Amino acid sequence: MLVVAQLRKSFSTAQGELAVLQGVDLRLAHGSSLALMGESGSGKSTLLHLVAGLDRADSGQILIDGEPLAGRSEAAMARWRREGIGLVFQQYNLISSLDVAANLAFQARLAGRHDGAWAGYLAERLGLLEVLQRYPEQLSGGQQQRVAIGRALAARPALVLADEPTGSLDEASSDQVLRLMLQLVSEAGSSLLMVTHSQRLAEQLQQRCVLHAGRVQVGQG
Repeated sequence: MLVVAQLRKSFSTAQGELAVLQGVDLRLAHGSSLALMGESGSGKSTLLHLVAGLDRADSGQILIDGEPLAGRSEAAMARWRREGIGLVFQQYNLISSLDVAANLAFQARLAGRHDGAWAGYLAERLGLLEVLQRYPEQLSGGQQQRVAIGRALAARPALVLADEPTGSLDEASSDQVLRLMLQLVSEAGSSLLMVTHSQRLAEQLQQRCVLHAGRVQVGQG
């Protein structure tokens, strides 16, 4: 459902132009998962931002079900971010003024696809039923990450983009949360593109690739 072809992106710095992505090629099939690895500064988060429509590439293509992202209006890009993708960040990015139940429902309500039964199922699977009326500051790091995962999946997006989703958790918690996330991504019918530094976590996904020198080296899981 996702094709990235010869994607290039540079940034202006005090030292001149910095080429981060130099012809990246990537493919992700419907319902599959791919781990994107690479050293710090290799452009992993930049690639996620481009796919999410948070930034524009210098050249190349990003195709979603065969349709290019480039050339879409700002309104169409906002609709893609609202309805087509779910985002999971390392730092959770929960809304502090909303309780857990409202945080879980937030993205789905924006997308006009709130399903109370599915939201309840996510809360149960994620172990959040006892904390639905609490606020983010009252939760542990692991609980906050589970809320973030539930929020991303509540609208059953076509694509989940996860940037170091367990980076703030210890190893045992990381493994547990990732296994649960993979199960729920599959049940939601979504595809998953996940940035991670961990080879151990990457091996749990169906495909792996490494971003190096601005290009992707692909390996099968």
